[in-house]
Amino acid sequence: MQKDSRLSRMLHVLVHLQQLQRATTSEQLARMLQTNPVVVRRTMALLKEQGFVNSVKGHGGGWTLAKPLKQITLLDIHLALGESSLFTIGLTDEHNNCQIEKAVNLAIDDVLQQAEALVYERFSKVTLDMLSISSS
Repeated sequence: MQKDSRLSRMLHVLVHLQQLQRATTSEQLARMLQTNPVVVRRTMALLKEQGFVNSVKGHGGGWTLAKPLKQITLLDIHLALGESSLFTIGLTDEHNNCQIEKAVNLAIDDVLQQAEALVYERFSKVTLDMLSISSS
């Protein structure tokens, strides 16, 4: 199963945008991430919809931050990307009448919900400026 790395990639991009202090094109970001510019534009558009980045078309244009990193949390970006679940553990529903299956699913679901709540709570406490490494 392939991992979804959009969160870590976009955090990487946002911190770089802060450090660059200039508009950066989708092509430049794509080279940095070793991906396609269309993927960058599509993903950055999700962040733009939530007011985290701006874009300007044309010569000298590109992506810039719309907010300071200290006002953006890991949770903000996770939610902006439309992540539905942190965990990919699936529950079975092949034997709906089986009490054991129901008990197993209930136990797994309960643990996953608690774990997800803890991750979200921690994500809400980490601002992107905490990820920025100053060059000294």
